[in-house]
Amino acid sequence: MRRQKAPLLAKDARHGAASRETSGEFITLARVVKTQGRQGEVAAEVHSDVPDRFSEGMKLFALGKSQDARRELEIENLWPHKGLLVLKFTGVDSMSDAETLVGAELQVPREQRAQLEAGWAFVGDLVGCTFFDLSSGTSREIGLIEDVQFGAGEAPLLIVAERVDGKKYELPFAEAYLEAVDTGRRQVRMRLPEGMLEVNTPVTAEEKQQQGGSERARLKPRRKRSNK
Repeated sequence: MRRQKAPLLAKDARHGAASRETSGEFITLARVVKTQGRQGEVAAEVHSDVPDRFSEGMKLFALGKSQDARRELEIENLWPHKGLLVLKFTGVDSMSDAETLVGAELQVPREQRAQLEAGWAFVGDLVGCTFFDLSSGTSREIGLIEDVQFGAGEAPLLIVAERVDGKKYELPFAEAYLEAVDTGRRQVRMRLPEGMLEVNTPVTAEEKQQQGGSERARLKPRRKRSNK
């Protein structure tokens, strides 16, 4: 069985169906999840896997939950801690100051997005692209890519939704199937193995209910026949 090797992907912004933070003039590199320490430090969840993406003196823009005006911040110090990135910003010197940043998206202008080497693509560039399957000899539109999910497998999964009825597919973004990624035309073209669309359709709520009913029916003990 051929291993599903993934094309080269990089994350330099949070991605997903709800992508307000990656649209327009800014992209989100991290999100503040809690305060850290007593000197104004915060701990952030990073949404970029570009090496050395953050540095001392770097300017970030904090967008709070209320989505009001962004607040410009400068990184004074930073270090990793238990899977998060601890950030100390200039002028944020107390825990009460840091609490105002909890939940904020830490952003940069879109033109400051990291530069990638040839052959790489950003995960965020795939979301919103139209997915085409070329396996039948023609270019068949399947739907829009709503999300890219990373899990235990070697290849990330593209969550593709049909335009008409919203039916969704989970399709491996594997190099063996990939024909082209055209970010200019917002298209991803792949040559899928026969039957993959049927196999990789998530179970609907109705199907889950039907399966649950079948299980309950099988697990229900049979009545013992009376010998009377």
